[in-house]
Amino acid sequence: MAGVEQIKVEAGETGMRLDRWFKAHFPGLGFGHLQKLLRSGQIRIDGARAKADTRIEPGQTIRVPPLGVDKQGAGPLTQKTMRNQDDGDVLSQMLLYEDAKVFVFNKPAGLAVQGGSGVVRHVDDMLEAWRNSKGEKPRLVHRIDRDTSGVLVVARTRLAAMKLSEAFRGRDAKKTYWALVKGVPKKREDKISTWLAKESTPDGDRMRVAQHGEKGADHAVSYYRVVEQAAQALSWLEMEPHTGRTHQLRVHAAHLGCPIIGDPKYFEADQNWEFPGGIQNRMHLHARRIRIPHPDNGVIDVTAPMPQHMRQSWNLLGFDEASAEDDL
Repeated sequence: MAGVEQIKVEAGETGMRLDRWFKAHFPGLGFGHLQKLLRSGQIRIDGARAKADTRIEPGQTIRVPPLGVDKQGAGPLTQKTMRNQDDGDVLSQMLLYEDAKVFVFNKPAGLAVQGGSGVVRHVDDMLEAWRNSKGEKPRLVHRIDRDTSGVLVVARTRLAAMKLSEAFRGRDAKKTYWALVKGVPKKREDKISTWLAKESTPDGDRMRVAQHGEKGADHAVSYYRVVEQAAQALSWLEMEPHTGRTHQLRVHAAHLGCPIIGDPKYFEADQNWEFPGGIQNRMHLHARRIRIPHPDNGVIDVTAPMPQHMRQSWNLLGFDEASAEDDL
């Protein structure tokens, strides 16, 4: 039939419900229309009939008949593209994985997780739109910085929140970040172990490397490895925080002498250093993957696709995403 599309499921859509996938790709398609197409077998996955709650996996092919609505035209989520969307739609577009106990979102850079000075819109407030039939609001169990993009785990029930929070506190959650940094570390992979303390500056609070025993200082441990590099100018680091201190990876990258590109707080370059042409001056730190015990059983393992500005930099530098192995 003319107009039928065969669309491949992408890696970042692992575990997404089929109805959520259509909401993200075809926001103008009504739920009733979708149900009718599913009942009649016009929408199929790898040639087989499917239901609205069918979970999709990377590499599968979704048959999409002529729908009479436009594809998602808003492009990547940014402060600008989110401005005129309601909270429920934005959350749907961010959703990577869901089940009865957990949501996992791909938070865009620039969106705060919680409220604060000057914060108009944040994830915690947006979750009001997804209260369940019992009036229960999804709960945050960890945070990532406002300018950092990537995986954000949210609990759907009180018990799930308790178990997930315990996993984060007990360091059972394994978080992998990708960063583009200035220069190349002396060692290809290493452990970074420092003490960090908060200090007030004219530009707001920031963290600094402190001495062991200094009042208010907390121990912070991170691991990194160099995945690829562009001569001696830039390198792609895969980083894993063992502890969860404020701005930990950002401070540790700067401590290596390789600050994260676009970091507004910790990037300090000499006067002769020029920002590479074609690379946006935005934070190049992305929470790429989370592996955490499920509140019931098994393991949640979700990967988030990079934001557009980082993908643009990777393409410009000729970095291949397949170069990164699963584990450090």
